[in-house]
Amino acid sequence: MARIGKWSKTVRRRENPYNSAVINIGTVPLGGNNPIRIQSMTNTNTMDTKASVAQCIRIIEAGADFVRLTAQGIREADNLANIKSALHKAGFDTPLIADIHFNPAAAETAARLVEKVRINPGNYADKRASFRKIEFTEKEYNEELDRIHSRLLPLINICHENNTAVRVGVNHGSLSDRVMTRYGNTPEGMAVSAMEFIRIFRAENFHRLVLSMKSSDTAVMIKSTRRLVELMIDEGFAYPLHIGVTEAGEGEDGRIRSAAGIGALLSEGIGDTIRVSLSEAPENEIPVAKEIIRVLTGSEGRIAEPAEVLGFRTRNLPYKPEVFTHENGNISSEGGNECNYNVITLTPGILPAIKDLINEKIMLNAIFNEDDPEKLAIDSASLLGKYFITKQADGICISNSGTVKGEKLKELCFSILQATGARITRVVYLSCPTCGRTKFDLQEAVKKVKAVTGHLKGLKIAVMGCIVNGPGEMADADYGYVGASEGKVHIYRGTALVLKNIPQESAAEELLKIIEGDQKQGYPHF
Repeated sequence: MARIGKWSKTVRRRENPYNSAVINIGTVPLGGNNPIRIQSMTNTNTMDTKASVAQCIRIIEAGADFVRLTAQGIREADNLANIKSALHKAGFDTPLIADIHFNPAAAETAARLVEKVRINPGNYADKRASFRKIEFTEKEYNEELDRIHSRLLPLINICHENNTAVRVGVNHGSLSDRVMTRYGNTPEGMAVSAMEFIRIFRAENFHRLVLSMKSSDTAVMIKSTRRLVELMIDEGFAYPLHIGVTEAGEGEDGRIRSAAGIGALLSEGIGDTIRVSLSEAPENEIPVAKEIIRVLTGSEGRIAEPAEVLGFRTRNLPYKPEVFTHENGNISSEGGNECNYNVITLTPGILPAIKDLINEKIMLNAIFNEDDPEKLAIDSASLLGKYFITKQADGICISNSGTVKGEKLKELCFSILQATGARITRVVYLSCPTCGRTKFDLQEAVKKVKAVTGHLKGLKIAVMGCIVNGPGEMADADYGYVGASEGKVHIYRGTALVLKNIPQESAAEELLKIIEGDQKQGYPHF
């Protein structure tokens, strides 16, 4: 008999320790008690003004508060003026954000034209990471920070003059060699990288900052964001936070991975603006983001009383949560046995406290009344994901009085465990949402890679649109399929490049050949 104790209805709330400062992105206030803002990013060529404007409008009309565009060079940065002008003529004044990698000159150009510029500490003043250990003395390390400070000064001055905000956006896998040598490619290294840049901006009395810690691994994203929050609180400041899971993928899997990671932090009161990264049309991301916020807050506002912060539970045995089904009032395990776990009930708006049961076996039963399969997937991942990312619960069950029943609920449970890394039962696919840097049809590539590799188990395969972020951000994948140039693909084994400039038409099949050859040799973990 399942033991349903007092914990099933206990909700432990706490004061939010992280009440971020308010800054303005154009005319839109961000942070503090303002609503959680939603954004997306175009995937058009930024030099194509007409296509970029049309896509911006679709994103805005879907409900976005901000729109981001890539500006990989000065030409693209300059053309942001034309895009902005065309949007204003069409009656849209939504703030625009320029996304910068490797090119300070492009950042300085864009900062004069748009409301916000995103830079990556790992590649703004440093070369692309080589993943080689390069030892620095304390003096050399500090000299590098002085060099970065000097390189940032022109941007800071321009942003001061134009009231432009800056997002310091750290990506797992694209840290500098300097940071990785000292801290590793870790959540700690990500938080330290952000703090180094924050201190430089603060030294110049610049405070229109937004911070983000991005990773395709939900646990890494949560750990690094929490750590950054701790470090900022320790130093007495609190800037707004942008939350998202990179390379989340597409379809249901992409929605579940995003909802689990974003929902975990929003439930704790962390996050001021979010982006759901899907390998789909960018306007498709907005309804997903809205639903994550709705199921956690009951509105489009904020969580007034954040739930408890759960530490990452260490387990001596392999973590393999069990999937339960709920039929005719009975909860039973995969083997048909009656549940003998402590059952804790979750419903939208109810986030239970479970620390009292830290040494007990816990099964979470999320109860819904939903007819829409997509909303049910988003809602259940938003509520349940946190507990499996942090390895708190031993079992999962989704009960629904709506029309989604039976095997569909069981499949959804397995999908949540897969997305949170709790229990892998098929291939994990990572894929970026694409942007103006992508040189091939990434959505079609994802479908083809899935078609030829879907029969495999236990692998992590990344499909990335370009080489700017691809090699670094897929560093923990077993294999990578990365856009190299127009219609050409590089194929990676881990971080090692094994095939260059393969035509996209045959790249998926070439990837499969490599995997099958490796399996015969026992690589990587078969």
